[in-house]
Amino acid sequence: MPGPQAMAARPVVVRHGDRELAGTVLPGESWAAAAVRIAAETDGEPVVDDLSGDTLRFGIEPDQRVDLRAMTRGDLPALTRWLQEPHVQRWWHNDGEPTADRVVAAYGPRVDGTTPTRMWVVEVNGRSVGFVQDYRIRDYPGFALLTSDPDAIGVDYAIGEPGWVGRGLGARVLWAWMRGAHRRFPGATSYFAAPDHANAASLRILDKAGFTQGTWFDEPQRDGTTATVVGCTLDVRRVLGPASARRAP
Repeated sequence: MPGPQAMAARPVVVRHGDRELAGTVLPGESWAAAAVRIAAETDGEPVVDDLSGDTLRFGIEPDQRVDLRAMTRGDLPALTRWLQEPHVQRWWHNDGEPTADRVVAAYGPRVDGTTPTRMWVVEVNGRSVGFVQDYRIRDYPGFALLTSDPDAIGVDYAIGEPGWVGRGLGARVLWAWMRGAHRRFPGATSYFAAPDHANAASLRILDKAGFTQGTWFDEPQRDGTTATVVGCTLDVRRVLGPASARRAP
């Protein structure tokens, strides 16, 4: 009979061009570290493809770089346009109609750093295509009461440009955010997202990025309605490892 560590070993595949490099997660090793080790002789750092199956799948994409940069007030017109897109507004509607004035009022303080929430612009090869926001859940006590880990880092995200929707970008956006959050919040042991239960695309993206679906709960919205959401949690140490072990991007 194999021992517990052998039974827990996860196969890992790193796609690099036409090649697939294979290995397993070693005892005590994070998934990200395993991918880096397996791809050590290649150029580039592995990014997530799909972590939801029995085999953990990563890829090296030299022609597609996904980065996050801090949002500025100069980005608010683009954010307004993204929030007005039907595929975004369907899930981001509790602040009311996303007029320019409302977006500035709601998101300007976050950009300025006067609220616990921080805003980030998603760039693909230098082109702005969407946004991410993050926050310490305990900084929002009402929301913290609904979650299992108030010390987790919360994250919300959207691909704003319609031409980039449905192109497999979502998990890589989350991966880019996760790498940055790992540096900014070195003590955090979990990340948390709570998409609407009907948002199948977002739930699938979270699955691929390594999050695990958990409890469904009703979340009060600013417009007075209630949304049924699915709590999704990422085990930071299992997926990314200790913060001190992360290699700089």
